[in-house]
Amino acid sequence: MPRYVDGFVVPVPKKNIAAYRRMAKRAGKVWRDHGALEYVECMADDVKPGKWTSFPQSVKLKKGETVWFSFVVYKSRQHRDRVNAKAMKDKRLAAWMNPKNLPFDARRMIFGGFKPLVTL
Repeated sequence: MPRYVDGFVVPVPKKNIAAYRRMAKRAGKVWRDHGALEYVECMADDVKPGKWTSFPQSVKLKKGETVWFSFVVYKSRQHRDRVNAKAMKDKRLAAWMNPKNLPFDARRMIFGGFKPLVTL
């Protein structure tokens, strides 16, 4: 069965972890309500800076922050596009449309859509 995945990595200040979790729970509900198959948010546990690159380096991690890696699964890219269009218009997310209201620095967020090529 084809799938499509949106992945994102964000730096979250440790003092904002509770706020980020609340936001993630609400966002996950919105995406699931609009048809996403799965919504997963993961906080770094064993993530060290690398010599050349790493998760911390990818978001220019600062002292007092932690990295979150997250993903949303869809039926297809077209399905993703439909779900995201609905989610972005959802009033439950209105407060977060202003980056100043987010519990992390959205300018350092990295994200993208991925077509799975190997699944077991």
